[in-house]
Amino acid sequence: MSVGQVSAGALRLRDTAPATECAGWSCDLVSAATDPAVLAAVGLVGVAAFVALAYVRDAKAACRSERRRVLDEREAFEEFAVAVARLDTAPVPATVSSLDGPAATVRTGAPFGGEHATGGDVRLRRVLASYRDTVMSVPHYREEYDESVAESLAAELGPDTTAALASNGTLSPGAQSALVRRSRRAADARSSLADAIAAEEDALARYETDLERVDRRRRRLVEHLDGVRSDRTGAAIDVWERLGDLEPECDAIAEERQRSLGDPPMRPAGAGPGSGDDDGRSFYQYLYGPVDGPGHPVLAQVVAITERVRRDRDRVASRIAGGN
Repeated sequence: MSVGQVSAGALRLRDTAPATECAGWSCDLVSAATDPAVLAAVGLVGVAAFVALAYVRDAKAACRSERRRVLDEREAFEEFAVAVARLDTAPVPATVSSLDGPAATVRTGAPFGGEHATGGDVRLRRVLASYRDTVMSVPHYREEYDESVAESLAAELGPDTTAALASNGTLSPGAQSALVRRSRRAADARSSLADAIAAEEDALARYETDLERVDRRRRRLVEHLDGVRSDRTGAAIDVWERLGDLEPECDAIAEERQRSLGDPPMRPAGAGPGSGDDDGRSFYQYLYGPVDGPGHPVLAQVVAITERVRRDRDRVASRIAGGN
């Protein structure tokens, strides 16, 4: 994923509907590991603690992966800008032998005259080759975009850029300057996006700490009750009340996250409260929509832990009612 039309500041989203329920490996792990028989067989509190926060941890991994992609694209656009800026602005004969080899065979769209453009101005062919060797060579390019040079140039640097290059059949000084300027702007936009993803990673780490604290207290209360040998009813009542204190903490975490969804680390240019940007949630759809798992991992994690608290409270209540 990347920033789209840089001048518009929009995000280029995959054509994927946002996921609404868990479908990844961690979801199967949560389902299996919360089975009492599995927990009894494993007998490891550490494994249970890992499973308890799988949604948030998967979200952190998704952010790390996406930020790496964005930074790769930033570096690619920076390299492309440098390569274009270094081109000689003087006319260059189209018969230069050093460009008659594989480097001159650039995959382009129809606006450049066919699938393999080998004719025309050498400087233009150098631009196309440089774009292929930088922006189109990031590790995830084929998986995520799989566009021709013309398609990618139009999407990233503006359709007028492609039109100007195709109509002139050469690289004019004005077109060269525009390419350099817009490529640097594309790199800057990716720097901003990488910073926004890093801010989300930091937020996830804070929520993980808060939720881990709640779940640790839940587990310790249950473990404490299991170890009581005298006055079990009194201990059960105390544990039942303390478990009840955890649910409002989960509610507070959920409310904080809900508020933050309306104030994301980054918005498309011109978007803001009341702008019709879906309260700024396109940033979170951008991050979590294309991946397996909940579309809102923190809220899903809060729900999962709250349900565990309620189940534990119900079991303790049954023990109290039965006098055990």
